[in-house]
Amino acid sequence: MQQILVLDIAGIPYDWISQNDAATHYAAQKVAWDIGDQVLMLRGGYNKDGEQSKIVVRPIISIRNSERMSKNSRHQIPLSDGNRLLYARDKYICAYCGEKFLYHELSRDHVLARSRDGKDVWENCVTACRICNQNKGSKLVHDFRPLIYVPYAPCRFEHFILSGRNVIADQLDYLTAKLPRHSRLLQ
Repeated sequence: MQQILVLDIAGIPYDWISQNDAATHYAAQKVAWDIGDQVLMLRGGYNKDGEQSKIVVRPIISIRNSERMSKNSRHQIPLSDGNRLLYARDKYICAYCGEKFLYHELSRDHVLARSRDGKDVWENCVTACRICNQNKGSKLVHDFRPLIYVPYAPCRFEHFILSGRNVIADQLDYLTAKLPRHSRLLQ
């Protein structure tokens, strides 16, 4: 099932929702604007004249009166516990040896170790293979190996690319157009 990208009225990503939830927004006339070439035709029941109800759902919708959505959205993207977004940001490449690994062969490394008061934030975390992470331990980076890339906090647009499942071309084009130049997703 395709996910629908929901934006606030200013075009800032807010959430991924199901097709049925998007249809509810259309039916309630809460969709301010929508974009995307791929459309889904959802069919409902029949009226007394025998006409079937239809709702056309586009892959990206903006919700009207979404000021509250904007206020409730986090400005800082959470790092999350599962490391999936971190590994995706770093393209599954170890920050120390530069090799690409499978998910289960990787771990989260704190550039400044937590035992040295390093924070568990995007800017202090990189993807590391288990061997490099174990060998580094709590050493400072300059006492181990230099970083191959610099850690950074992803913007909202990058976060939605990383967190989406089955992101389709229209959604990817919209989100990619808003990425900062330093984003690893552009490389």
